[in-house]
Amino acid sequence: MTEFLLKNADVVLTMDDARQELFGADILVRDGVIAGIGHRLETSGEIHDLCGCVVTPGLVNTHHHLYQTLTRAVPAGQDALLFGWLKTLYPIWARFGPEHMFVSAQIGLAELALSGCTLSSDHLYLYPNGVRLEDTIAAASELGLRFHPTRGAMSIGESKGGLPPDALVESESAILNDMIRVIDAFHDPSEGSMCRVGLAPCSPFSVSRDLMRDTALLARDKGVMLHTHLAENDEDVRYSQSRFGCRPGQYAQDLGWTGPDVWHAHCVKLDRAEVDLFARTDTGVAHCPCSNCRLGSGIAPVRALRDAQARVGLGVDGSASNDSGNLMAEARQAMLLQRVANGADAMSAREALEIATRGGADVLNRPDCGRLMPGKRADIAVWDVSGVESAGSWDPAALLLAGPSRVRHLFVEGRQIVRDGQITTIDLLRVIERQNQLARVLQA
Repeated sequence: MTEFLLKNADVVLTMDDARQELFGADILVRDGVIAGIGHRLETSGEIHDLCGCVVTPGLVNTHHHLYQTLTRAVPAGQDALLFGWLKTLYPIWARFGPEHMFVSAQIGLAELALSGCTLSSDHLYLYPNGVRLEDTIAAASELGLRFHPTRGAMSIGESKGGLPPDALVESESAILNDMIRVIDAFHDPSEGSMCRVGLAPCSPFSVSRDLMRDTALLARDKGVMLHTHLAENDEDVRYSQSRFGCRPGQYAQDLGWTGPDVWHAHCVKLDRAEVDLFARTDTGVAHCPCSNCRLGSGIAPVRALRDAQARVGLGVDGSASNDSGNLMAEARQAMLLQRVANGADAMSAREALEIATRGGADVLNRPDCGRLMPGKRADIAVWDVSGVESAGSWDPAALLLAGPSRVRHLFVEGRQIVRDGQITTIDLLRVIERQNQLARVLQA
C-alpha cells in the first residue's frame, strides 16, 4: 500500500457535486485514489505541507495535436487563416517519422503537466514514414500522464477535392483496420485507466462521409469515443454547405456523430439550433480559445452551450496554432472571451476553472477524474499562491484572476509528476535539446 498526505492547504477547490471549497484542509491519498478530504487527517506515509497553496483537481485537456510542438511559430503560417495555415504546414508534417512523434509528444505533455494538466487527449490524424499511434502512447506512459489518444485519419486528398496533399492521406480500409488494431492493443476501459483510445477522422474536408459513418459504427461496436473537428470557422461552414448541402451540425447528426460518446473540437460557428442539438444529444465540445484567436476563427458560443447544459471542456489545440500548451492560460482566455462577447458577468473565474477540470473530465466520460472526492483518482494540482502573481489578492482561490499559471506539484494516480515546478519522470532538458535539433533539421 502506498499512502501520503497533502496537509494544511490554504484552499481546496474540490469541484465535487456541491462545488465545496475547504480551508486549511488535508487530502489523504492511498494507492492512487483519494481516501479522504477534511481536517486533521493522519498518515504513516509521506506528508506534504501545502501552507501557502491552493489545490485543484488536475486539469483536463480535451483537444491537442501533440506533434505540432515541432512546428511552432512557422513564419509562413503565422498570419494565415485555417485553410491557408494548413496548406503551409502539411508539406512539413509529411517529413515526420516515429521519433518526431515521440519527442514532440513528450514536449507537449510535459508543457501541459507544468500547467497543471493530468489528463490529455490527443488527435493524431497523419501517419507518414512509419508513424503509429503508439509513438505518442509510449511518450505519455514514460512521462506518467493519463492519456486519451485518438486514431485520426485523412482519406480525401487534393486530387479528390480535399484539403491535404495526396501524400498524407491513407486508404479507408487501411484506416479502419488500424483503428481496430490500436483499440485492441491499447484501449483500457476500466475505472482509473491510464490509456483510453478514441477514433477521430480529421474533419469534413479531409475524409469521406462513408469513413465518418463507418468509424461511428466501429466505435460503438468497440465501445470507444468519437472525435473530430467541426464548425471551426466560416471557411469550414461554407465547405460543409457547398459540399454536403447542410450545416456542420446536420452533417454530424446525419452520420451518427452526436451522442454522449462524441465530442467535437472548436464548434466556433454553431448556430442556436446546433447548440440545442448538442445539448439534447449530450454531445461534448472541446473549446480551444487561444487557437481560435490565433487563427482568427471567432469566439465559440460557450455561454450558450453551458446555459443549455451541454458538456464543454477546454483544449489547447496544436502548438502550431496556439502556439502554447498552457491549460491554465487557456482557462483564463476562455473566461475573458466570454466576457468580451457577453459582458463582464458572463463567466466567473471559478466557472472557467470548472470547465478546465470537471468539465473536461465529463467530456471525455471520465467521472473518476476532474474532481477531488473520496473514491476518485488522485489527480491533483497544487498551486503556490505565496508568490508575486498572487501578492495582494483578496481571493487566492480565484487563480485565473491573480495566480500562477505554472504548477508547484502535480500528482497523477498518486504519482508525483511535478515536484517544486520540475518534471520528475523524464530528463526534460535532454528532450528539449533533441526537440530543437529535430526542428532545426525540418527548418533547414
